[in-house]
Amino acid sequence: MQYLLLTSALLLGLASAAVINKDGYPTKSFNVQIGPRPYYLVDNMDEGPLKKKMQSCSEGPFKVSDFVFAHRGAPLQFPEHTLQSYHAARREGAGVIECDVAFTKDKKLVCRHSQCDLHTTTNVLNRTDLAHKCTTPFTPAKDGVPAAAKCCTSDFTESEFESLCGKMDGFNPNATTVHEYMAGTPYFRTNLYSTCGTVMTLNKYIALVDSWRLKFTAELKTPEVEMPYLGYTQEQYAQDMIDAFKKANIHPSRVFAQSFLPDDIFYWIDNEPNFAKQAVYLDERVDTPEGYANATASIPGLAKRGVKIMAPAFFALTKVDGAGQIVPSEYAIAVGKAGMDIVGWSFERSGWLNKGGDYYYQYVSSVINNDGDMYTVLDVLAQKVKIRAMFSDWPATVTYYASCFGL
Repeated sequence: MQYLLLTSALLLGLASAAVINKDGYPTKSFNVQIGPRPYYLVDNMDEGPLKKKMQSCSEGPFKVSDFVFAHRGAPLQFPEHTLQSYHAARREGAGVIECDVAFTKDKKLVCRHSQCDLHTTTNVLNRTDLAHKCTTPFTPAKDGVPAAAKCCTSDFTESEFESLCGKMDGFNPNATTVHEYMAGTPYFRTNLYSTCGTVMTLNKYIALVDSWRLKFTAELKTPEVEMPYLGYTQEQYAQDMIDAFKKANIHPSRVFAQSFLPDDIFYWIDNEPNFAKQAVYLDERVDTPEGYANATASIPGLAKRGVKIMAPAFFALTKVDGAGQIVPSEYAIAVGKAGMDIVGWSFERSGWLNKGGDYYYQYVSSVINNDGDMYTVLDVLAQKVKIRAMFSDWPATVTYYASCFGL
C-alpha cells in the first residue's frame, strides 16, 4: 500500500510538472539553448584574458537577458519577422524581441522590416493571385539592366498579407525568371528553415511575446508611400502602434518603441510620455563623416528635447586609438555625457570578418582579422561604451556573452 501511495504521488508530481502550454512545450521547464555558433566564435578568438573568460563560461548557465535584442527574430537562419524566427530568438535567450511595423492597404499594422520588401522576404512573386497587385511587378534582367520588382505591404490587405509565406531576405539581380530572382539568399545564411515562414501581424506578435513574458521593441518603419496615405497621417500611424500595446494591456516599461524619424520620437515624447521613456532614436546620420560629426554635436540638444536612448549602427560607437586599441568613439562619449542610454545594431549581419569586416566594423577594420573579433568588439561596447543592449540577428551569440558577464 505504501508503495502504491508513493507511486501515485510521483505520477501526480510528474503530471503537474509536465503541463503543456499552447506551443506544445512544458510550462515549468524552459532552457536557453545557444547552439554551436558561440563556441565557434570563442575558439576563433585571439589568445588572451577575454578568450579565457569566455571559455570559462562554456557550460553556462545561459539565461534570458534584456541585454539581448532579437533583431527581426533570428534571421541569420530563419525568415525574418516570422513566427519561426521569433521562436528561435526566444529559445536563444533574447529578452527583447523586435517587430518592425508597416501598414497594409487597409491600414492594419504588420511586422515587416520595410514597407516595400515583400518581393525579397516573401513568396508574393510566386502568387499569381497577388503578384499583379505589386507596385512594380517582376521584370527580368535584360541587356545589362538588373531584374526588378517592388511589392509593398500597402499593396495588400491584412488578410492577403497573412496568406504569404516568409522566406530568407535576398534576391538575384541577374534573374530572368521569378524562381531565379527569389534564389538570392546571402552566402552566410541558409534556406534550411525557409519552407514557409508564418508572417506576423503586430497584434499577433504582441500576443506571442506577451505569452512568453518577454519585452518588446517595435520600430515604426519610415513609409515608402506618400503620407498622408489615403488620409492616414504619420501621427496616426505612430499613435496606432502605441495603441496596439495599450489595448493589449502591455505596461510601457516592457516596450521599446523605435524610429529613424526624430519626429516620431518627439511625437511620443509629447503625446505618450510613458512609452517615450524607452523610445529609441535609431540614428542613421552617422553613415557619412559629415553626418557623424553633426550627429555627435546634436546629442545635447536631443537630450534636452527628452530623447533617452540613442541607437546607431554599432560601428559608430568605437574607434582605434593611437596605440591600436579599440576604444569608445566621440559619439559614444557624447551620448554618455548627456546621460542617455545606447542600444547598438546589429550583430551577426556581416558574414565573415577575416578580411576586416564590413559596414559594422568599418571604424575598427584595421585591427579585425577573424570571426572571434566579434566578441572583442562586443566586449568594448559592453564594458567601455556601456551599451544598454545589442540587437543581433542570431541572439545566441550575444546571450553567451551576456550570461558570461552577468548582463
